[in-house]
Amino acid sequence: MEVVVIEKATFERMLSGFDFFAEKVERLCREHEDLGEREWLDSDDVCRLLCVSPRTLQTMRENGTLAYTKISHKVYYRPEDVKAVFPAAGMKRRIVANKGKEWNTDTGNQ
Repeated sequence: MEVVVIEKATFERMLSGFDFFAEKVERLCREHEDLGEREWLDSDDVCRLLCVSPRTLQTMRENGTLAYTKISHKVYYRPEDVKAVFPAAGMKRRIVANKGKEWNTDTGNQ
């Protein structure tokens, strides 16, 4: 066990600095409290949610369809950005699934 002895004035300055830091962190947390969902999604999550392949997801990033953030070589997505892409992803899946099938203009069905 090691005991460190410091002057009272130094200790009080340290406490004051810590209190200032803690108040600043609390203020920042309050300011950003209403930003919506907190959880970020990784690429695997988004591929499952949108039912797309990793390559399709990469294309969506490259062409600006889906916003993302890269941290330490890993890609993350905000849930609200992924939700905004749901309709477009569903439409593309329907187009690909129906590719090559003839459309009946009389009935509006395939």
